[in-house]
Amino acid sequence: MNVLGISAYYHDSAASLIRDGEIVAAAQEERFTRRKHDHGLPVQAINFCLETGGLKPHDLDAVCYYDNPFLTLDRWLKNCIQEGDGSKKLIEKSFSSLFAERLWVHDAIRETLGCLGKKGKLFVCEHHISHAGSAFYPSPFSSAAIMTVDGVGEWATTTIGVGNKNEVEILRQISYPHSLGLLYSAMTYFCGFKVNSGEYKLMGLAPYGEPKYVDLIKDHLIEIKEDGSYRLNTTYFAFTRDTAMTDDYFGGLFAGRRREADAPITRREMDLAASVQNVTEEVIIRMAKTAKKITGETKLCLAGGVALNCVANGKLLKEKIFDDLWIQPAAGDAGGSLGCALYFYYHCSGKQRATGVRDMQKNSYLGPGFSLNEIQHYLDSNGITYRLFGDKQALAAEIAERLADNNTIGLFSGRMEFGPRALGNRSIIANPMTGGMQSKLNVKIKFRESFRPFAPTVLSESVSRYFDLDQESPYMLLVAEVKEGLRRSFDLTELFAENGDDMLPIVNKERSTIPAVTHVDFTARVQTISEDDNPFYYGIIKAFERITGCSVLVNTSFNVRGEPIVCSPQQAYACFMHTDLDVLVLENFLILKSDQNPMLQGMDWRNEYEPD
Repeated sequence: MNVLGISAYYHDSAASLIRDGEIVAAAQEERFTRRKHDHGLPVQAINFCLETGGLKPHDLDAVCYYDNPFLTLDRWLKNCIQEGDGSKKLIEKSFSSLFAERLWVHDAIRETLGCLGKKGKLFVCEHHISHAGSAFYPSPFSSAAIMTVDGVGEWATTTIGVGNKNEVEILRQISYPHSLGLLYSAMTYFCGFKVNSGEYKLMGLAPYGEPKYVDLIKDHLIEIKEDGSYRLNTTYFAFTRDTAMTDDYFGGLFAGRRREADAPITRREMDLAASVQNVTEEVIIRMAKTAKKITGETKLCLAGGVALNCVANGKLLKEKIFDDLWIQPAAGDAGGSLGCALYFYYHCSGKQRATGVRDMQKNSYLGPGFSLNEIQHYLDSNGITYRLFGDKQALAAEIAERLADNNTIGLFSGRMEFGPRALGNRSIIANPMTGGMQSKLNVKIKFRESFRPFAPTVLSESVSRYFDLDQESPYMLLVAEVKEGLRRSFDLTELFAENGDDMLPIVNKERSTIPAVTHVDFTARVQTISEDDNPFYYGIIKAFERITGCSVLVNTSFNVRGEPIVCSPQQAYACFMHTDLDVLVLENFLILKSDQNPMLQGMDWRNEYEPD
């Protein structure tokens, strides 16, 4: 049975293909169109999935969509009626997208594919069922509690459910306008970051601040109950009547208007970030305790955009409420395309589910890959100088030598990752022991805020040497503390007193023996890697360990600020030439910046090559 899952028209559109329960392919549309968080119908992602599966549209046993547009319409209409004249801005800004796109999604998909598979109809899954399916079905658990938390899907914003063998059931639900995800996004917006992408920045900013506003948030914005359920005081939010998240009334609580995107970040934003992060963690932990109580399960699965809050995930793991935790690496809307397809296959079609393996996600290496012939043709056609290695082990050793010499390297190998995290196939890697590497990567290569932290990839067998973590974290979704013996003490309050709100001196302060991946609170967003996960990437780190004694590398996504992760060799080379990266690896090809035409170095290549 071949099932195609689609998410579209909200953010992070994607397509996924399931064959007899196995994930054949999955990718976000943004990687092909080069439009960050592309929300349009994922035409190119659909084509990629079909080509990978060797299928034509009429071969599909089912085509599934991850959201019920009629329930969304119900919520939208009732919200507008409730707001009355106050909803004029909301109607003006969202009417066409709802009535012109979402209600007619079946027609748009049929027009794209030519048909809706063998059955000639579109199967629609509720949004949080799609999230729950994406969390439970790929997990290694035969049964588990499930939590899904995001902004909103139809009516639901937060659910507790249970998965058992091939079935998923929602047991409890919190409905719009009460939303933990929208609270976090409102604070993201108020602090001057972009909603649906800037939440990572807010999470990264939180350790620089103090949770001074927790009581104010609890007293005025959110009422949290003992069981983790909650209610927002919507008086302070603008999202029920506008596409903006907050207005001046919200700002009145926090001594001023929202920060403009290009304005300096002040201690107020740092403290607000710390405060809303604290509140979010409290809700998640209370909810998890309730999920354990009402389901009796010992394992927990997570999805929804809030499940990408790896700091909260780390705190949840540390609480030991559950024996084990599995988080969908494409936890946001993109993963909904996978969840709805799996739900149709298992729950709706009654297919039996195999368990006992690590998981079904295949390390999330589910996107496009490129052959040596394709890459060499591109390089030769454009006169690009390279070295070709016949032996991947020798290439891994060469890369390790250059990393030890503090070269920064763009690594392009195997199939592209599904989800927002680069996991070694579309990554920028660097030496974690070098002071100033964090700011160099942020400012000279990623072109983003200097305070943004970087993740470490560590050999699975070595993780407990470096971090307070005693389990695998293959999808970079858990934050753990750096071992105390590796830390270098400093006084954050003193540094702020010396430098005001300037975070650069703090960023450059060496906080451990692996400073480039140690955040200001001595934590790190850990990715573990085993030889079975990714032999080439593992081999690079193993070779680096032999040279330096260090089993860790810096791993950040292969892109620059405002652009999606690279998908093709053309995009990888463009990013390489536009930044201060020293080395590019395209499968077996090693490309040095010093060997390239000096006239091309520093050029903006971003629009030079369109995806194939």
